[in-house]
Amino acid sequence: MHADLLIQNARLPDGRRNIAVVVEKGRIAAIGDPRDAHQIKAREVIDAQDYLLSPPFVDPHFHLDSALSYGQPRINESGTLLEGIELWGELRPTLTIESVRERVRNLLSWSIARGTLAIRSHVDIGDPNLTAVHALIEVRESLKDLLDIQLVAFPQDGYLRNPGAARLLDRALELGVDVVGGIPHFERAKAEGDESVRLLCELAANKGLMVDMHCDESDDPHSRHIETLASQTVRLGLEGRVTGSHVTAMHSMDNYYVSKLLPLLRDADLSIISNPLINLCLQGRHDNYPRRRGLTRIKELLDAGINLALGHDCVMDPWYPLGSHDMLEVAHMAVHGAPMTSLAQMRDLYDAVTIRGAAAMNLKDYGLAVGNPAHFVILQARTPLEAIRLRPARLFVVRAGQVISRTPPVYADVAMGEKTHAVDFCFEEPAERANLKKMRP
Repeated sequence: MHADLLIQNARLPDGRRNIAVVVEKGRIAAIGDPRDAHQIKAREVIDAQDYLLSPPFVDPHFHLDSALSYGQPRINESGTLLEGIELWGELRPTLTIESVRERVRNLLSWSIARGTLAIRSHVDIGDPNLTAVHALIEVRESLKDLLDIQLVAFPQDGYLRNPGAARLLDRALELGVDVVGGIPHFERAKAEGDESVRLLCELAANKGLMVDMHCDESDDPHSRHIETLASQTVRLGLEGRVTGSHVTAMHSMDNYYVSKLLPLLRDADLSIISNPLINLCLQGRHDNYPRRRGLTRIKELLDAGINLALGHDCVMDPWYPLGSHDMLEVAHMAVHGAPMTSLAQMRDLYDAVTIRGAAAMNLKDYGLAVGNPAHFVILQARTPLEAIRLRPARLFVVRAGQVISRTPPVYADVAMGEKTHAVDFCFEEPAERANLKKMRP
């Protein structure tokens, strides 16, 4: 038997070890017993050395158009969401297709190197020339063989608040933007926010598109547009196609209201995306002490059976000065910010940057299964939990059976007495092994 690529001696996220993965014509042809692989002649063979082979990382909430623009035209001194929006409004008129394209391609080289091969990016449609839209559509098409990019038509200044937003959003969809976006909490009044949700969901239903709205990114417990989004989803039959992003106001809502809200979100089959890196920084800025953390109720959403995914949101832009587009950094921060530190909870957060993100994006044929496209990552870690702890090197990033990024393993030579030890920081806890056995299907 001939194959394009053979992976040997891999671990899988469900705990199986010494696994062989066979790739033919860009798809996974077999996953299983290494003894069956001895008869295979492959053009390329990779020894995974008992390291973790994972489905690629997914970022279901990002802003490519603003990435790597930190300090332009100035720095967000208050650290607030509103000053970030003000700064972006100053920068937007100066954008060119070339400048956006250069920043985005630079950022995406980081993404690929870290195994992030699917991204949903919101793109501001407030510019009358739709400069960022044109640039991102061009980049999406030119890099489609390397990663999947979905674009969301995002009216940063408000769909009703900005008189030209409706026309510009329609134009962005005509140009090929994939998803209808919104920002109801930035409209002038609650009623206008709810009306924008209705209009945008109707637009998506008429065009057969998905919806992803910035929803209730606020510390205000009375910002409840997520409830309207769930209602409109059910009314229009959009179940499974709608996402509410951020929903940080939920951390300030009273428990009785949330107990009513969670079943509504589940019945509407909404996905919720939390962005812990950015919202831990942006929210709670008007608090003294005790200070709210600013994350939505990640644990409670998961416990309610709602698809909860994690996004990176920003990298070095008017809202966030840090970041490298590493989704394991996002999961690591969620462990602390949620907080969710049991073994099962941390495994849920690994899923939130892989399979749950893919579900939010409605990605087809995602994951480690025979017949699916051979997209995966080999990490210098033994388990998903260790990957979150270490944020380790992505040794190999594979797309359609082709290695598109390689990073040498990282070791430290530590002098201990008369001997020098090579250290890779991997350490599999016995409790972790037992927990993974329970999780196996």
